[in-house]
Amino acid sequence: MNITSLGQTGFLIESGTTRVLVDPYLYDSVADTYGSVFARMVPAPLPPEELTGIDWILLTHAHLDHTDPQSLTALLAVNPQVRVMAPPESRAILADLGIAGVTPPPIEATPLSDDLCVRSVPAAHTELRRAENGEVQDCGYLLKSSDGRSVYHAGDTIPHVEIFASLEGETIDLALLPVNERNFFRDEAGIIGNMSVREAFQMADRLQARAVTPTHWELFAANSTPREEIEMGYRIASPSSRLEVIASGETLQLT
Repeated sequence: MNITSLGQTGFLIESGTTRVLVDPYLYDSVADTYGSVFARMVPAPLPPEELTGIDWILLTHAHLDHTDPQSLTALLAVNPQVRVMAPPESRAILADLGIAGVTPPPIEATPLSDDLCVRSVPAAHTELRRAENGEVQDCGYLLKSSDGRSVYHAGDTIPHVEIFASLEGETIDLALLPVNERNFFRDEAGIIGNMSVREAFQMADRLQARAVTPTHWELFAANSTPREEIEMGYRIASPSSRLEVIASGETLQLT
């Protein structure tokens, strides 16, 4: 499996011939909507026209830096064959764009192709919210390749007992965990944070993940975590999980 960071929580995950995008955010839509304080600190590493041959797009929740109509419209234009998976609030946004046939995230492992299967994992951003039908409004995904490799993309979340229950007994080769901590000042500014660096490493250990990759750390100045803080936190916490920082545009080969 190859895992390429697109910034924020956006990733291109490739397994065999299958190409999956998770939370692609390729424009400056948040700054356009909420102001220049949310301008990208790093450009999108790839434009939509270079992200072709995509089989699936998986969305974790409805926030604009995760479900971005501009990015999705551009990607669907160059990937007419692509299928989309999304929780309820994101599906409503897609319906407003005229995008039909969106798949709800499955609770049980479901094939995306011969090379890859997926199932959803609850997320708490910063609480675990459910729709009236009981479906979670925010989710992560556990992806498993046909050769047994596994990647857990947590989406936006803090640690939660339902996440640990959902992943109990799973072998996780790589956990993609957000590190843009929630705190008083971000709450005051209306920014919904996630777990801290320390919590992310503790969560990786609780999940017995072989490696952990920080997400949601380098895109918005008002909601970022310096790489130096991540690496220092790792040295201090000394978790059993290996640290794999993937900067925007970089690719990790999971072997």
